Amino acid sequence: MSHQESFINYLKYEKRYSQLTAIAYKKDLDQFEEFFVKAIGDFNVEGINDKIAREWVIELMDSGLSARTVNKKISALKSFYKYLLRLEVVSENRLVHVIVPKIRKKLPQFVEEKNLDHLLDDGFFGDDFEALRDKLIVSLFYGTGIRLAELMHLKDADVYQSEFLIKVLGKRNKERLVPYPRSLNFLMEQHKAERTRLFGTPVECLFLTQSGEPIYEKLIYRVVNKYLALVTTISQKSPHVLRHTFATHLLNRGADLNAVKEMLGHSDLSATQIYTHTSMDKIQKVYRQAHPRS
Repeated sequence: MSHQESFINYLKYEKRYSQLTAIAYKKDLDQFEEFFVKAIGDFNVEGINDKIAREWVIELMDSGLSARTVNKKISALKSFYKYLLRLEVVSENRLVHVIVPKIRKKLPQFVEEKNLDHLLDDGFFGDDFEALRDKLIVSLFYGTGIRLAELMHLKDADVYQSEFLIKVLGKRNKERLVPYPRSLNFLMEQHKAERTRLFGTPVECLFLTQSGEPIYEKLIYRVVNKYLALVTTISQKSPHVLRHTFATHLLNRGADLNAVKEMLGHSDLSATQIYTHTSMDKIQKVYRQAHPRS
C-alpha cells in the first residue's frame, strides 16, 4: 500500500472524514503527484519540499484557479506531509515556508433600506395567521440581526415587550439581550392573538407552523426567500442576508462597531469589521457627492 493510500484510509477510518472529502483529498494529491513527475521525475515523498510546492502554487494560479481552490489543494498536501511526519517517513517539515495566495473576502450582500421599507410598509403581507407570522419573522431578522437558529428557538418568555428586548441563545450556548424596534410590539400582539385563536394557550414557541407544530429551518428560509424576492434582485435571499442588512444599515447610520458586535453575538471584533467595508462604500459615495474637491 502506498503512503497516499494509507493517508486516505487514515482520513476515512481514523479521522472519520466523509467519503466525498476523502475523494477530494485523493484528487488533489494525485494532481500534485502528476505535477511532481512532470517537474522532477519519479515521485517520491522525500522529494517533497517548499520549492516544488511553491512551483505547484504558481502553476495552479496560472491555470486560472481561484485563490480559495489553490489554498484547499495546498492544505491537502500539507495534511499529507504532516501524516508522513507522524509516521516518521520524513524527518522534518519542509513545507513550512510555502506561501499560499490570499483569499479575498466576499463582501456581504444586503438589501437596500428603501426596499425593506417597501416590503414591510406597503401591503405585501395579509392579516391571517401565516401572513402575520411571516411578517414578524422578516421584521425580527431585520430588526435584530439574529441568526436563523436563534429565531427558530425563540419562546414567548424570551420576548420582553415592555423593555423592547429579546433574549437569544447564541453559539456556544451564550445568552444575549438584543433590542428590537418598538413598532414591532403591535405586530407581536396581532400575531399572538391569531396564534391563540387557532391553537389556544399556553404555547411555548413563539413561531408555529400552520398545523401548530414548532417552526423549522426550511420553512423559515422559504418565508424569507419568498418575500425578499418581491423587492430585491440580489442573488442571496436568506435569513443571513437580513443579518448582514441589519449590521450594514446600523453602521451606515453611525452605530458604534462594538455595540453592533454585541448585538450580533460575535466573539471577536474582526468578524464584525467586514461590515465596515460595505459601510465605507456609502461613506465614499457621500464624500464624492458632497466635498467640493472630491
